[in-house]
Amino acid sequence: MKPLSVHDLKPEDSLLLTFDGAYDSRGALERELEPFLEALEKHADGWMPDVVEGKRRRKYVRSAIWKALEEARDEASTSLGLYRKEWPALDMSLLLWLPPRPPELAIFIKVKPLSFFSEEQRCLHFVEMVRAWASRYPVSHAVAHSIADRNLADSPSFGREQAVWHRDGFDKVYEVFWLNVFGPELVRAVGRERMLSTPAWRVEELPNGCVLLVTWPTAADFARDEARQAQARAHAHLRPDLDFDTVLRTLRERSATLAPVEPCFPPDLAPLLSRVVDDVAIHERQRKIAELNAWRPPEPREWRAADTALPSDVDEARALARYSLHAERLVAMLHTQVPSVLEATPESLTDIDFYFWHEDVPKTRLREVLDEHVVPAVGAYLGQVLVYTLDGQWIPRDRLMEAQVRVGDRVWFPMIRAWYYLRSHESLLSSSLTQLYREAERHRVSGAGGTRGG
Repeated sequence: MKPLSVHDLKPEDSLLLTFDGAYDSRGALERELEPFLEALEKHADGWMPDVVEGKRRRKYVRSAIWKALEEARDEASTSLGLYRKEWPALDMSLLLWLPPRPPELAIFIKVKPLSFFSEEQRCLHFVEMVRAWASRYPVSHAVAHSIADRNLADSPSFGREQAVWHRDGFDKVYEVFWLNVFGPELVRAVGRERMLSTPAWRVEELPNGCVLLVTWPTAADFARDEARQAQARAHAHLRPDLDFDTVLRTLRERSATLAPVEPCFPPDLAPLLSRVVDDVAIHERQRKIAELNAWRPPEPREWRAADTALPSDVDEARALARYSLHAERLVAMLHTQVPSVLEATPESLTDIDFYFWHEDVPKTRLREVLDEHVVPAVGAYLGQVLVYTLDGQWIPRDRLMEAQVRVGDRVWFPMIRAWYYLRSHESLLSSSLTQLYREAERHRVSGAGGTRGG
């Protein structure tokens, strides 16, 4: 019963709900959570969870909920996860703090993709679900919105130090999102009449003093200019100290930041750069695409014409065994994280490039270890791939950094490339293994002989 993870889908925006409320711990927990489950089952339109996860995964039924909460219970809290096996992907959790702590309830919902909430009726169901929860479990603050736009707004810290926002929470209207529930304290601080007179698609006072505010009918359309204007009007109304035009300008800038950009990467590096883009935070994705569209790596310089190659000055068999040993060390280092390293193909070079970039190996490993062990391992592995796949031929040298591989009308210096490669996070792209391989491939001459190292 493997659920569909939000990470299994292509990188795109999601709808994120965070809901912090309170519950009555004096009665039976099952009875207290009944309204939570009833609203979920009634209004989860097309994204209803079908997997419950505690210590193990079970099919969604009420008895599985109680079992999961019992399994996870400790002296302070209990929790469970809720997921789906099919699209759209769902990552949902329920956390309950138990007495003697104040009995608090935290709900987290991420539904991917955000475009799933383009239909007004589906969004209305979502609003009604949150309304039912907020009416039953008084909240300090709840919000549902694009996760990318929330990140651009720096939610939930809004520019504050971590200790400050943990202490103060949402103590004033730092931002108005698509769906908002303001707790009684914040309603009093803003003023009940001002809160209820907010210009928005829906404003409703709940029986427990909370106020539900929805700026626009559909969550997925938050970046439309009309929706941004509605968002700015609501925020400026609730915060008279803010200027409407300034708020709207900021929101439009965020919309521009999130506007889709078509990738146009250098062909040699397109597979690598596509993975780099997929690895950045969703709110940074379009900016990263634009940055890499404009970027061009320098041409590899670790080569010379084949007729000017340095002659071998060492016993060939011993040198080839040495290179093979260095390459095997890279395989030993990476075979778990990068399984394709066992295959020694051009694709494995791209996999290594991405892994090193993702892990920021030049920054996270000791420099002496990199230079003494990783540089020779990477250089030898790169050389072996040139030999295996391009009919290359090692020209061994006593000095490791002078080792060459002849491919067609050029000789390449894989050890020098590895040294430049491992200087910095940026150099992993500007001096990538992938790029040198593709350049060598273009200069290959049919019929050149090859000698495998070791």
